[in-house]
Amino acid sequence: MIKVLLVDDHAVVRMGLKMLLNSQDNMEVVGEASEGNEGIEKAQATSPDVILMDLSMPYGKDGLSATSELKKLLPDTAILVLTMHDDEEYLFRAIQTGASGCVLKSAPHNELINAIESVNTGNAYLHPSATKKLMEEYLGNLKHNGSDLFELLSEREKEILTLVAKGYANKEIAGKLIISVKTVETHKSNLMEKLQMKTRPELVSYALKKGLLGYSI
Repeated sequence: MIKVLLVDDHAVVRMGLKMLLNSQDNMEVVGEASEGNEGIEKAQATSPDVILMDLSMPYGKDGLSATSELKKLLPDTAILVLTMHDDEEYLFRAIQTGASGCVLKSAPHNELINAIESVNTGNAYLHPSATKKLMEEYLGNLKHNGSDLFELLSEREKEILTLVAKGYANKEIAGKLIISVKTVETHKSNLMEKLQMKTRPELVSYALKKGLLGYSI
C-alpha cells in the first residue's frame, strides 16, 4: 500500500482526495493537515510514502517552505505538489525545494493516481504543460549558459575577466598586464557586453562557474 498524507487548507478538497485515494486498491490516506506546520508534524508521525502538498496555503507555513523542511526531515518521502497555478515560477521553485513532481488541481483523477504511483517509485512526474515549460527553460539556458559566449572572448579579455573577478582594480590590472588603464576599461566593457553582464558580482559568479579563479596570471 502507498501511504499518502494530504496537506491542503481546503477541507472539501481533502475530503474528495481522501475518497478517491482510499478507493484505490494500492493506496491509503494516513493523515491530513490544513497547513505546512501541521503537515510536518503529521508526516513525522505517520511516515508517509507520498505527500500531496498544496502550494497556496494562506495560514501557517506555505507549501514551498514545508516541502523544503520535509525533504530534510524525511528525504525518502516523495512530495507531489498540487497547485492551481500553471506558472513556471511556482513550478521551478517547487522542484528546487525538493518536490518530486507537480500536478494541477484541475487534472483528471487518473493523472493524479498515475502521478502518485510514479513518484512513489522514485520517478519524477510533471503534467504535460509543466514539462513543456521546463524544456523551454532548459533549452533557453543551454543557449545562454555562457559556455559559447566564453569562446567569444579574446585571450586578453579572459585575462581581464579573471583579474576583475579576483578583485583587482582597473589600475592594478593595467600594471599587471603592462597596458593602459583606458585599454583595460575598453576590454572590460567589451567582455561584459559579450557575456551580457552588467555588474562585478555577475562576473565573479561567472568566473567561479568557469573555474577561472584558480588560475594565476
